[in-house]
Amino acid sequence: MEHLDLISDKAIAGVFNPGGHYKDPPLAESDPTVGYKLNHTMMRIRNPKRSLHFYIDLMGMRTIWTMNTGPFTIYYLAYPPTKQDRADLPDWAAKTSQGSSLLHSRGLLELKHIHGSEKAIEAGGYEMTSGNHPPNLGFGHLGFTVPDVKAAVERLRTAGVRVVKELGFNGRASIPLTDWERQRGVGVDEMAQNYKETLKQVAHVADPDGYIIELVPQIFA
Repeated sequence: MEHLDLISDKAIAGVFNPGGHYKDPPLAESDPTVGYKLNHTMMRIRNPKRSLHFYIDLMGMRTIWTMNTGPFTIYYLAYPPTKQDRADLPDWAAKTSQGSSLLHSRGLLELKHIHGSEKAIEAGGYEMTSGNHPPNLGFGHLGFTVPDVKAAVERLRTAGVRVVKELGFNGRASIPLTDWERQRGVGVDEMAQNYKETLKQVAHVADPDGYIIELVPQIFA
């Protein structure tokens, strides 16, 4: 645990630290975590038709598999990686949904619709949080890299998607850092100028449930 002692200390602002501002322990081939993969992220959704329109029609993902488990329905999405996969989506889905292929994949998105959660609050439903609204802060965003952020933002805006952070904006709210946090002395330091310049090249939009989607250029200026 000695390597974690410095994590509570602040790194120097504006310094990019490959490997971190602390020293990771060696990772031996005999380590029990060798072979672990970050496979997927799960998010609750209220309206499958609305969410699938966003992630499939607007963001270009495709369905690997779905299942009604009884109390909820699962939708697994991903990006077909090759031209051949994109040309034959049923074959790609069939291959990718097999246990070995599925469990060794990366960057999968699991959307989970709890049956009944689509009800409006006034009809007995409940409020879901995106993780970015005080005091229920936690989850931040899903990051997608795209060839052209400006074109992506304008296409999504035209389709009715809410733009949360415009290209070129790099203020505190674009992190997002909220006034609620600032009033409590949290995250009050000034942002490093070089990070602010990077932030200008990134945009945020909101999915139908209010989760923030970060659009990152595949080549930074």
